[in-house]
This record gives sequence, C-alpha cells and structure tokens, in this order.
Amino acid sequence: MKTGRAIALYALVGVLSGFAAVAFYWMLDVSRHLLTEKVGNLPPLLAAGEPSLYPDAADSGGTEPIRWVLLFLPVFGAVAGALLVKCFAPEAGGHGTDACIFAYHRKAGNVSPGVIPIKALSASLVIGSGGSAGSEGPITQIGAGCGSLLANLLHLAPAERRVLMAAGLSSGVGAIFRAPLAGALFGAEIFYSGLDIEYEVVMPSIIASTISYTIFSLFYGWQPLFAMPEWGFDSPAKLMLFLALAIIVSLGAKLYILVFRKTEQFFRGWNVPDWVKPGIGGLLTGILGFFSPNILGAGYGLIQQALVVDSPLVNKFGALSLTALLLIFIAKIFATSFSVGSGGSGGLFGPALVAGSALGAATGLILRDLFPTLGIHPGAFALVGMAGFLAASVRTPIAAIIMVSEISGNHELLLPTMWVCGICYWLGNGWTIYRSQVRDRDCSPAHVFH
Repeated sequence: MKTGRAIALYALVGVLSGFAAVAFYWMLDVSRHLLTEKVGNLPPLLAAGEPSLYPDAADSGGTEPIRWVLLFLPVFGAVAGALLVKCFAPEAGGHGTDACIFAYHRKAGNVSPGVIPIKALSASLVIGSGGSAGSEGPITQIGAGCGSLLANLLHLAPAERRVLMAAGLSSGVGAIFRAPLAGALFGAEIFYSGLDIEYEVVMPSIIASTISYTIFSLFYGWQPLFAMPEWGFDSPAKLMLFLALAIIVSLGAKLYILVFRKTEQFFRGWNVPDWVKPGIGGLLTGILGFFSPNILGAGYGLIQQALVVDSPLVNKFGALSLTALLLIFIAKIFATSFSVGSGGSGGLFGPALVAGSALGAATGLILRDLFPTLGIHPGAFALVGMAGFLAASVRTPIAAIIMVSEISGNHELLLPTMWVCGICYWLGNGWTIYRSQVRDRDCSPAHVFH
C-alpha cells in the first residue's frame, strides 16, 4: 500500500471511530440519565474529566437512591440488550474485546457492520441501567467494526483488513479514555498474552488514534479523565513498598480472572435461553447494588475517589475508608462477573481499573500506617496499582504504563509504574481475562503463512 493512500486510510479510520465514540458516549450518558438517575434516583458519581450532558443531575446531592428499583433495573437493561443482540447482531454479545481478538486471529479481521449500532445500543442499556461494565469493551468492537467496514468497502486484502481493524480498535480506546498513545499501544499488545506485539499496527494505530482523540475531545473537552495531586517518586526505599504493591495487585488480578472465568463457565453451561442469562446476572448485580449503589455502572467516579484518598482533593470528590476500598474491590469483581460473565454487553478493562485503583489505595493506606515516616500517598498507590492490575489481568503492560499517566495527567509516577507493571506482568504467569489471546505471533493463525 502506497504511503499517501495508507495514511489517508488510517486517518479515515480515526474519523469513523472518533465520531462513533462521540455517539456512543452520548448514548451512554442519555441511558444513564434516563435509567439510573431518573428511575433509580441515583445521581452519577463521575470522574473529574467525565463530561455529562446533564450537569445539574450530576451535581445534585443529598438524594437517597430508590434501592428496590436499583435491585431490578440492571435486569431490564441486561435483558433488553440481550434481546437486541439476539435479534439483530449475535456477534455483538459479550464484552467485545475478546470478540475482536478472535476476529483478528481467526476471521481475517472481519467484524460485521451490524455490530456497530447494536453494540452501542445494547452496551448503553446495560451500563446505563447499572450493569457493572466498562465502556472500552464496546468501543473496541465498535472501532474495529469501523476499520473492518472500510476495508471491506475497498476490497482490501485480509492482512490490510486486520491492520485497519486494529487501528479502529485502538482509536476507539484512545478516544473514550482520552489516552491516544495508550490506545495505540493497546491495539498492538492486546492480541497476545505473551511478550509479543503486532508491530504492523503501531503506526497506523497512532495515526488513527490521534484523529479519533481529537474528534472526541472537540465534543467533550481536552482534560484528562481523572484529577489528582502531582505526587512524584522521591525515595529509592519506596521501591520495596511498590514491590509489595505489585505482589498484592497481581494476586488481586488473579482473583478477578478466576471469579470471572468461573462465572462465565457457569452461565455458559446453564441450559436456559441466552437472553435469560444476562437477566439473572443483572439481578445478582442488582442485589450487590442494593447494598452498595455506587458499584453500579462503569464506576469511574470510584477511581476518582481512590486517586485522591488522604489528599486535599478529598473534600471535592469524596472520601473512602480502608474498609470501603476493600469492599469496592470485592464487589466490583463479582458485580462485573455477574453483568458480563452472564453474557451482558460491556467491557472488562474499565472494571479492572476500578478494582486496581481500590486495591492500590487500600494497600497505600496500610503501608502508610506501617511506615509513617516515608511520606506515602495512598492515591499514588491507587494510580500505580491500577496500572499493575491491567498488566496482570489484561496483559498489556506498556499500554498500562502510558495509560495511567495520560488519564490522570500525572507523569511523575512513571518510574514506580514501570516497576510495578513489569513485576505484575511476570507474576501474572500468562493468566489473562481474554480467552482468545494467544501466546505470541507463532501461535496466531493470522501469521501461519507469513
């Protein structure tokens, strides 16, 4: 493919993915407002840079959620989303990213164009009604669908279609998380559980992600997704404390994978109609939400609170105790396993961020009490723990290092983040949340004849 034509195609993928991300975010916000806010009387807990179309609702406080409604609301969203998928685009079911990985390795990068609208609508219903899931899974499949659609319209070869599909996947993540470089690297790393990358897609993904991020930010702002103090790394002795964090976070990531896989296995083996399973998962999620409403939905506001634990910003975003952080970690793992493992539309990457930040902040609080003279900031451990959790469970260590810096605007913790991500990746020992990942390029059917 000639250079000028290639750059134009990658940029066009970024344009398509960027506008798709804008539309998807709008659908998410409208669904959340109409369902959990209006029906469940639960004002959204948002991150600092998470824009809302309904700021008055987002800023309202002092209201008591209608808990019995929140008990059943995720059932409605899960069943409605499952019926949409069943009737119009069966390929759009589940958490999205794994389907993209499978399509890359085994379907020559083919993603049905029907996935784009159906995935957006079904995921909006699931997350907007309180389902515990992230937006990155749907946007990876939506972006991949944009790249695949363009390749098929131009009758490109399978190798070129895979590149455009991966570029679309990357640019969708880069836009939604306001992390264009991390999104591009994510698209290169996500296909493998071992130390290998799709180097052919790095530069195309960088171009596409740049355009997609720019378009998304024109609509929703240029600020990072989260706010936190400018804490840095100032003592070699803290490396040992971050080593302890890495061990704890890697164990937490294995728990996340184990709970999700067992839940998914249970629902897959259950002989009931496929649209019923997400409804049962939604009910189980609603039960958890009845006791802890803030674990419903994507939960990025919980990450924001974890990042400012024991800091002056806690007065603005809210405080979390050690007990609350540990409960969020456990509840988010199980709620996500129920919502997504039962077949609901939504991502696993976002909940991994929530769980990692909560576990990291909790570890920071404990270490601060054990070593009071070292000047430990629990919020810094939340950020680094979030990255380590991704490295261990999603198997994208390089993207995780860059992503937490981009989404927080804090680049001073790069060194401990590298340290923890490297250790967590090795301690993960190949465990991954995505079934379709293969170890390396030699194991990929996409490269059998190359």
